[in-house]
Amino acid sequence: MSASYKTEGAVTLTEAQILALHEKLRTMRHDVNGQLTNIIACAELIRLRPETTEERLKTLLEQPQKIARLMDGFSRDFEQHLRLARA
Repeated sequence: MSASYKTEGAVTLTEAQILALHEKLRTMRHDVNGQLTNIIACAELIRLRPETTEERLKTLLEQPQKIARLMDGFSRDFEQHLRLARA
């Protein structure tokens, strides 16, 4: 599932741009970890309290979409900063 990318040539990032991109990466990692924690918590609650399965399942199934959106957003920012385009 790898895509080919091409650059528009050399890219120079300022210190501020590098720090901003790093901050976005840190935020994405934190948010993804939070979503994964939600998955684990829901699974544990379903195991411990099967009567809550229906309500927990909804929350459980929302998490992968949230993670995908977070990663897509960061990927777009990353590709934009590095001027990457799909070949």
